Amino acid sequence: MTRTVVFAREQLRAPFTLALLIAIPALFVISAAGALSDFAAALGGSLAGDAAVALSAGWAAAFISGTLGFFQAASSRGADRRLALAGLGPARVAISRITASIGLAVVAAAAAFVALVVRVYVPHPVHAAVAVLAFALLYLAIGVLVGSLITAPLEGSLLVVFIFLLDAFAGPGMTGGSAPPWAVSQNAADILIAAGLGTGSPTGDWVKAALVTVGALLAAFLVFVVSARSRA
Repeated sequence: MTRTVVFAREQLRAPFTLALLIAIPALFVISAAGALSDFAAALGGSLAGDAAVALSAGWAAAFISGTLGFFQAASSRGADRRLALAGLGPARVAISRITASIGLAVVAAAAAFVALVVRVYVPHPVHAAVAVLAFALLYLAIGVLVGSLITAPLEGSLLVVFIFLLDAFAGPGMTGGSAPPWAVSQNAADILIAAGLGTGSPTGDWVKAALVTVGALLAAFLVFVVSARSRA
């Protein structure tokens, strides 16, 4: 059995973890679209209707994946130290941890996407699926990065939630102007909103979303390695 599978099973050892991994994104999509529309209206944005439902799928995947990434990194510090000292090395431990987390984030993204297509008709389902996955991977990276730097569960989880809220309420469709630089998911959000409205996305949005997502995963990997090395 590979280390990645072992790490994934470690996260799923609690009886309700997998159920929550699937149920929370689905419930978020069902219940949060109206709230997103209301907040957007209060902030001067134009998000509404199917676009709000589509964006809620991305945020559902982001929320559960960011939480998962944080606790995967933060709760494994002692075990990672022992594995690194046993000869695996920080880099291999990081690859296994993050790969296991990616697998679970894909499950969360799939649950959010299924809930989306069940609730509304999505004219560009492939575009929507890729955008939801980008949300999940981006916030998984944010969670791992925070968990690699902050050991306290309360402070670390609150920081992930703070980043989530700051990004969500400043992103596309939520305000009257353009998204600020700290709205890290803005390119994935643009693609997801466009998919919900039945319009295509320019190549630039796809390239930017890919660069941000891959860059975030790479940054999370490097910080995890440095953190594991300092522990070892």
